[in-house]
Amino acid sequence: MKKNHLSLHRILIMMVAFTTLVGCKKTTSRTLTSATGSIYECLVVMNDVPLTQDQLNEVAKLSLVNEASGYTKPIASLYDLVEAVMGADMPCMPQVEPYFRLTHIPTAQFDDMLKPTRNILFVDINPQKYTQIKAKVSNDYWSTPQALCRIQSPSQEELVAYWLEHGTEIREWFVNQEIKRQMKFYRASTNKQARAILQQQGYDMLIPEDYVVIMDTTLAGASTYSLRNPIVVAPEVKLLWCCNNKGSMRRDLVIYSYPYTDENTFTLDYLNLKRDAVLSRVVTASVEGSYMGTEYNIFPPQMRAITVQEDEYATEVRGLWKIINGEAMGGPYVSHTRLDQVNGRVVTAEAFIYAAGQKKRTALRQAEAILYTLQLPQDTIK
Repeated sequence: MKKNHLSLHRILIMMVAFTTLVGCKKTTSRTLTSATGSIYECLVVMNDVPLTQDQLNEVAKLSLVNEASGYTKPIASLYDLVEAVMGADMPCMPQVEPYFRLTHIPTAQFDDMLKPTRNILFVDINPQKYTQIKAKVSNDYWSTPQALCRIQSPSQEELVAYWLEHGTEIREWFVNQEIKRQMKFYRASTNKQARAILQQQGYDMLIPEDYVVIMDTTLAGASTYSLRNPIVVAPEVKLLWCCNNKGSMRRDLVIYSYPYTDENTFTLDYLNLKRDAVLSRVVTASVEGSYMGTEYNIFPPQMRAITVQEDEYATEVRGLWKIINGEAMGGPYVSHTRLDQVNGRVVTAEAFIYAAGQKKRTALRQAEAILYTLQLPQDTIK
């Protein structure tokens, strides 16, 4: 189901028309050193200056910054403004965890030792060098894998206005680069058994090799089979459940599909109800009568439209799961739901994490990258 919804890559290209965003080509004529730094870390290179009172008034009105739930530091300078977006708290997480962990240095301290950093946001204000604001994005500029965004502005006023409008898009571009790197890693080693099960339905996904199949109900007419207990699920639902079986940082992946019958399928209420109906019958704990549910009170699920496979519409839902009538277990989840146009089925792929007492952002992001590899029949016949 193609929609008039733009991927982040397309958004950044469109910005050229009114903000002169320029993409730099990947360097291929020289050998690049390996990037330094950890995933979801970003080096911010910029000279920090206080915001004017007019700029502070604009910031105070902006939902973009208020979106950073839990960001309580006063916003008084340019770097504060950048940090409020790049370091905003990820939504629907059981602990406070930012999109990116940031390191800030002034431009004069940016030297050759720092150029190989994995993710770099370089902000430069210079009225002698620039006549209009530009944002340039590039990959593998000084090292590999590397994502670099350079914002060049003739004035502080233009920079603030630009960041207020496009800061979230730039953050999402950096997120997108991390996801692409993880997808590339998964291509090197996958679980052939799990992929074969999906391929029988005309689907495919880069399920990592260290994931094992826990449950498979995809065969026509087959009752649901679990390695623990036989569980009855509606016969029209086809489901594959895999996990990495690591107790300290467990990552689960569930792919299930069902007939498309209603145009209201792609609404948050419908997807929440379907999730509860399917997974409550499948995911249980050691206490008899326990089952997986969705947390609706602390951080209710959030939905947004995204694009996958370059130009295909998908619905992303983020939320928290919990065990009901059982142990105190829970964690974050993220799902992608798409329409299989060839077979008339709705396909949901969900990743959820269990890691008691540990930070979960990186694990969730790594599992989330698997969802982006889902291929439906229409993806291969374009």
